[in-house]
Amino acid sequence: MNINLLIPNLFWSDTSQPEIYNGLLIHFLETLLSKGISRTSSSLEMETWLCRQFNLEQQHGSWPIAPLMLHIDAPALAKTSKDFWMCADPVHLRIEQNHIMLADSQSFKISPEEAEQFVQDLNHNLGNSNFIFSTFHPHRWYIRIPKAPEMQTHLLSQVTCKNINNFLPTGKDSIIWHKIFNEVQMLLHEHPINQARESRGELIINSIWLGGGGGILQSIHSPYTHIWSNDDFSQSLALASSINRLNLPIDVNNWLNTKIPGNHLVVLDSLRSPAKYKNAYEWRETLKNMEHNWFIPLYTAIKNGKVSRLTITTLNEIALNDFVITRSDLWKFWLFRKPLFTHSRKTK
Repeated sequence: MNINLLIPNLFWSDTSQPEIYNGLLIHFLETLLSKGISRTSSSLEMETWLCRQFNLEQQHGSWPIAPLMLHIDAPALAKTSKDFWMCADPVHLRIEQNHIMLADSQSFKISPEEAEQFVQDLNHNLGNSNFIFSTFHPHRWYIRIPKAPEMQTHLLSQVTCKNINNFLPTGKDSIIWHKIFNEVQMLLHEHPINQARESRGELIINSIWLGGGGGILQSIHSPYTHIWSNDDFSQSLALASSINRLNLPIDVNNWLNTKIPGNHLVVLDSLRSPAKYKNAYEWRETLKNMEHNWFIPLYTAIKNGKVSRLTITTLNEIALNDFVITRSDLWKFWLFRKPLFTHSRKTK
């Protein structure tokens, strides 16, 4: 069994806060990283890394997130549609000094009824023969377009908790979509649903984020035989490439004892949201749980020969790091366990 652990934000990206690592008892994780062969490369978002692993390329300046997500949200359309699909995810924008900061659905909930009414009103007021809004999931909205726009966009994950002015669409057709973007904000600003949400103390949905566009992909090839994940995008890739798609195992030891052969991708993305939203306490507590639930059992499994090769891939805003560990690496007595923050320095 070969395992590739994908762990976004295993390292805290704010290097001005080295104290974030103080008192963390994660000896088995630190041992695995210290014994492994490491490689550092340029920073990527998780979705971009996954697309590249599946040998996908950008389409018209965007990574094809929308057509891939249709495999989960609208399977029939994912196989038959001839249109260009773009994500139009609901977001909350907040003005801070001269910045406009974005929060994604990690910060709020939308009911199916709210999403349906929002999208119905968007289509009634803005939709036309050139595009139409759709929602197949309350937190994932889409725009369906007959022809791909000449425009480069950024992923929602790239702009979450950041100033959107640095990430707006560019290209020949971008001015059209900037206009649509503004019209959507105007319509949502005084929407009755948002007035009700505000009265309940909930974040209002005052904009959308455009990106992740592409046409339906005909064939996708995977280097993996199994994907274990609770993340919808990685599961959509499994569906699109017709490989085994499973939720994360509740009991890691029982899963490892099955000795299922093949190349396994395991997506552990629970550090991602607390890192993006700078929630240091939640990030630390999550990492402690991962030590107990994942790194201790994996260390034992490698030592006992149940796992042939473990690759730990981590990425954040600074860099991407790969650590490859085999059974023989654990016997390198001259490589001492080093604290986690020393490995994070390699990302500079």
